Amino acid sequence: MEGLKRPDVMMPSRGMGVVDDLIAERLPLHRLWLEADPDAWLANWGSRLRALASNGHQFPIDAGFMRRLPQLEIVASFGVGYEHIDAEWAGEHGVVVTHTPGVLDDEVADIAMALTIMTVRRLPQAERFLRAGEWAKSSFPLTASLRGRIMGILGLGRIGKAIARRAERFGLEIVYHGRRAQPDVPYRFYPSLTEMAKACDILMIAAPGGPETRRLVGAEVLGALGPDGVLINIARGTLVDEQALIEALRTGTILAAGFDVYENEPNVPAELIALDNAVLLPHVGSASVKTRRAMAECVVDNLVAWSKGKPPLTPVPETPWRGVWGR
Repeated sequence: MEGLKRPDVMMPSRGMGVVDDLIAERLPLHRLWLEADPDAWLANWGSRLRALASNGHQFPIDAGFMRRLPQLEIVASFGVGYEHIDAEWAGEHGVVVTHTPGVLDDEVADIAMALTIMTVRRLPQAERFLRAGEWAKSSFPLTASLRGRIMGILGLGRIGKAIARRAERFGLEIVYHGRRAQPDVPYRFYPSLTEMAKACDILMIAAPGGPETRRLVGAEVLGALGPDGVLINIARGTLVDEQALIEALRTGTILAAGFDVYENEPNVPAELIALDNAVLLPHVGSASVKTRRAMAECVVDNLVAWSKGKPPLTPVPETPWRGVWGR
């Protein structure tokens, strides 16, 4: 970084320690959550900060927050989803937003298939049955099967394609719904989510969150999925109307659901927890040591590239790199 002042980076909220540590090894880092008076600290430092590191959706990086940092040039976010950042406003104001695609696709796809099998074959329920000593009294009830099922994938991006490859190995037929058909994939495209739900019996959610997809899967889609249908969500909790899901599980509108994400994490509705036909994980899709470190390194690599006047490695589409460092 010869000839350039090392830019200070501010992290608004606590996240994985490995992110903080890796940034601090390379660039000056300020941890806002450790400040006794964050507002006073921002009033003093806000006009000097050019870079933010976001640890995820726990702390919204909205237009109001970014306006407090008039020299802001980059927001490097930890994770693929970035709906907690107002990327449209950032792009309009010359701020590049980066995320961490690619490095977690396989890990999340593994969990997606594991959650599918757990949900269809009721494996958590079977384990609880054994641990409670019930096996000595009777056999565990027969379950549904993966055989002969069709998986409909909502959102055939990088992760959706990784799930599709795995699901095919299990003998599942794949169909998909998204914003548009993809001519280079061999799967049938449904322009209507409801029509795809009618045609499949496993609905896999792998689409991004945000206002456009909020509660996209509601009572109508669940009704179309039907009484043998299974809903799996490894994307964002905001895509599902949780009250409609609870009602569908209670009434047998669908057979079962497997979730790794929720609308108001880490708060999961008690009504959902109480349902025996719901398999619930605590947002562990990418939560392996190897993958989380790779994600953290991607955050740091984006910041370091930017600080050297080079293009950030993984900008989001709304905020193309303008090719300048500093204003």
